Amino acid sequence: MKAQVQAKRYADIARTPKFQDLMARKKKFLLPMSLFFLAYYFTLPILTSYSKVLNQPAFGPVTWAWIFAFSQFIMTWALCILYSRKSADYDRMIEEIREEHA
Repeated sequence: MKAQVQAKRYADIARTPKFQDLMARKKKFLLPMSLFFLAYYFTLPILTSYSKVLNQPAFGPVTWAWIFAFSQFIMTWALCILYSRKSADYDRMIEEIREEHA
């Protein structure tokens, strides 16, 4: 019985404009970032497996494959920092919704 009450309460909250705005903002941010991350992540194994473009030396004995691989660490940290900043906005919106429906 308690679970049904909670489900109804969640459904009521999920229909509010603020909740739908929160979900739309999250989707607008997370979907493109996830697609970008996956494309960037899989570019390295695809390029190293099916082409020789990353085998060229960038400087000295270091090839472009190493530079690309290192750039994935930087890109991952950048996305984590970006998401952390965005999540603070999401948390603020969630608290507003909670306060309205407490």
